[in-house]
Amino acid sequence: MTIRSFRLSDHVTVNHLLEEVLPQKCYTETKTALARQLSWDSELVLVAEEQDEIVGLIIGTIDNDSGFYYRLAVDPDYQRKGIGKSLIHSLEHKFKQRDVTKIMVAVDEHNQSLLPFFDAVGVVERWLSAGRRALSIVG
Repeated sequence: MTIRSFRLSDHVTVNHLLEEVLPQKCYTETKTALARQLSWDSELVLVAEEQDEIVGLIIGTIDNDSGFYYRLAVDPDYQRKGIGKSLIHSLEHKFKQRDVTKIMVAVDEHNQSLLPFFDAVGVVERWLSAGRRALSIVG
């Protein structure tokens, strides 16, 4: 498996992955957030490849001095194989290279069910968007 930054040529494949994995409302919101993040800093959007096929994606952003895991998506056929964990740790490395002071999960109605997974891989900080301002990539 290879983890790398998003490339423009990944657009169609990533869009298909998101459409397959996410509920419709989440897919629509994520497409908008992905476009914004790519226009600001595409290095914080990572894909996982297995035999030249994109099987996972993580979207991150930095707001002030904090790094946020915004959305994680892994092809159902590749779940429970360490891909999500590898994406999280690769993005964490990018955040640390940029001297962020805190790394958190941006929690919304769509990814709340992933919190036990984030806890299991060692991400314990949570940022509850419902109770605070929205991240700039989501409006």
